[in-house]
Amino acid sequence: MTRVELHHGASTDVGKVREVNEDSYLVAPPVFAVADGMGGHDRGDVASRIVVEEFAGLAERGYDPTRGAEEVAQVLRHAQERVAAYDDEQRAAGARDFAAGTTAVAALLVEQSGEPRWLLANLGDSRAYVYAGGALDQVSVDHSLVQELVDSGAITPDDALVHPERHVITRALGGRGSAEADFFVLPLSAAERLLLCSDGVSGMVDDATIARVLAETTDPRDAADRLVAAALEAGGHDNATAVVVDVVGLIDDAHDSDGDRRSLEQKLGALP
Repeated sequence: MTRVELHHGASTDVGKVREVNEDSYLVAPPVFAVADGMGGHDRGDVASRIVVEEFAGLAERGYDPTRGAEEVAQVLRHAQERVAAYDDEQRAAGARDFAAGTTAVAALLVEQSGEPRWLLANLGDSRAYVYAGGALDQVSVDHSLVQELVDSGAITPDDALVHPERHVITRALGGRGSAEADFFVLPLSAAERLLLCSDGVSGMVDDATIARVLAETTDPRDAADRLVAAALEAGGHDNATAVVVDVVGLIDDAHDSDGDRRSLEQKLGALP
């Protein structure tokens, strides 16, 4: 078995256009999340905060690392139920057609075949990237209209950057779209550094710039700050949030005691 040491950093900014920061984020090792409240919906800040609260509860109470996808799916179901209940309250109070909504992307340590791995989950266009071996790769796939158009060959990726409907989301928590997340499992060796971000970063900062910042900046706190600053320098048209997580240590526990085994389980978030 292996214990995992993580370093992390996070940064968020309202940007230069929005009046309210509808992004929320969680840094609660081994659970990390970013939620981007949807500006076209009512009170996206409340919806994003609900998502983060649900993931915070998962980190606090612990989880079975061998059932990571099921645990995350349950968290998202609870968040969806809470957003729906909030909508009902607002409509009952006279806010007709009220519908809060948010995207979500999360990363947490899980266990497969006795080894720790990253589990990534996303809904909407908040993204998960990995930086390893000097290369940046986008792991998550946007749940958006323009991504569907790109996948069908109707437009190019460059067209998608300026498409007038690039902010139309096809999956999210709340609203009327699908709330089914995509899941990805990665070995730690393939994800030396993780980036979770809202589209206020990925929509303003190109992949080459993201890769350069992650390559040049050793401290994940500084990396998160620089990415948000780059989004602001590019115009800051949206709320911008970045969470950067580094795997900095792996300790082989194969010969250790039961006490160390319990420590491992706590690090992975397992129930005692």
